[in-house]
Amino acid sequence: MTTAKEYIQASFEAIKARNPHETEFLQAVEELFNTLEPVFEAHPEYITENILARIVEPERVISFRVPWTDKDGKVQVNRGSRVQFNSAVGPYKGGLRFHPTVNQSILKFLGFEQIFKNVLTGLPIGGGKGGSDFDPKGKTDAEVMRFCQSFMTELQKYIGPSLDVPAGDIGVGGREIGYMFGQYKRLRQFDAGVLTGKPLGFGGSLIRPEATGYGLVYFANEILKANDKSFQDQTVLISGSGNVAQFAVQKATELGAKVISVSDSNGYVIDETGIDFDLLVDVKEKRRARLTEYAAEKETAQYFEGSVWNYQGHVDIALPCATQNEIDGEKAERLVKNGAYLVAEGANMPSNLDAINVYKANDVLYGLAKAANAGGVAVSALEMSQNSQRLSWTSEEVDSRLKDIMANIFATAKETAEKYDLGKDYLAGANIAAFEKIAGAMIAQGLV
Repeated sequence: MTTAKEYIQASFEAIKARNPHETEFLQAVEELFNTLEPVFEAHPEYITENILARIVEPERVISFRVPWTDKDGKVQVNRGSRVQFNSAVGPYKGGLRFHPTVNQSILKFLGFEQIFKNVLTGLPIGGGKGGSDFDPKGKTDAEVMRFCQSFMTELQKYIGPSLDVPAGDIGVGGREIGYMFGQYKRLRQFDAGVLTGKPLGFGGSLIRPEATGYGLVYFANEILKANDKSFQDQTVLISGSGNVAQFAVQKATELGAKVISVSDSNGYVIDETGIDFDLLVDVKEKRRARLTEYAAEKETAQYFEGSVWNYQGHVDIALPCATQNEIDGEKAERLVKNGAYLVAEGANMPSNLDAINVYKANDVLYGLAKAANAGGVAVSALEMSQNSQRLSWTSEEVDSRLKDIMANIFATAKETAEKYDLGKDYLAGANIAAFEKIAGAMIAQGLV
């Protein structure tokens, strides 16, 4: 009889052979598989049903060209894609990313993570992801509009409020969602529930822009409370300077922390007196400027080129909110040396496998992305509920529900880790809890 360990190893080797060039996707799969041995020992029926081979294969991958004209009237062509990964518990749900690095490996890793992130929220949504190698940076509003209209002209054939509900991600904010929604409406009909992350005027939800950053801090706070700690008087290092980072700065500061950093693709700001949230938003959102302007206007701030994880000063808590694989083993070792005892992830897969091993070896409390950054998709699902009921909830209502969802996600991860005698391994707890829910739903629905 095949053991759990043998089944997992054989499954991963088969996946590597089938997807040899998809490094990010294989990394996400390996991170999950590394935690699943206790599950297969407890549930041998998962081996009989060959759940691993089924769960790593998307239900559908759609790829299409996106022609558009630039400001000079020249025809440009980008590639658009949507990975509809798993609908066992509900319609596909996941963001659209517009960035030059977008490829099938990136979208499959993001869509794969989304399956488990979404089910952890307790809401009936499946996992998917999409996007394009289009870069909105430096483009005029008219260029972005023309691209979004062309992109949605093709994507609208494959989405719907009960089938697949995209949202925003890197490079896709309220402007892009608005243009895509307008084109969908033009081609199909007014259906507020077909996209989330919409502006408030036509079906958007209060707290949606803040949701991932707030949710990250709420989740981290649950870890702290469970370990007799708090954000009060803690020094926090944050990467990124987009929505997630901005609102993580705001909420962590409200809870008494001193956030000393933000970063962009060129470098990072260290402000030992604490990042000024209002100035940060003014620089990044209103001016769409670089962080060098923040440093120029804040006397106590310094700008450095390179990665914020090269910082050498004292750190209590790290909240990576930029992008995948920003922390490797060396940077994780530096965090530990600098005093970090908690890492909670606002970006998708910001720590590579070497970094995770460093956290484990040094007993660093670790809030993995698929649990810690689930606040965004949680409020997206709440937006879907409001759209279907033709209602608009108050900020207080949405924020209260978000807090409850993040607290429940942590409780689920903690209880599952304890159930399998894994101590404070919240990574394994979250992975196992999510996997069991998806596997159970897939088995109940037969070979679909």
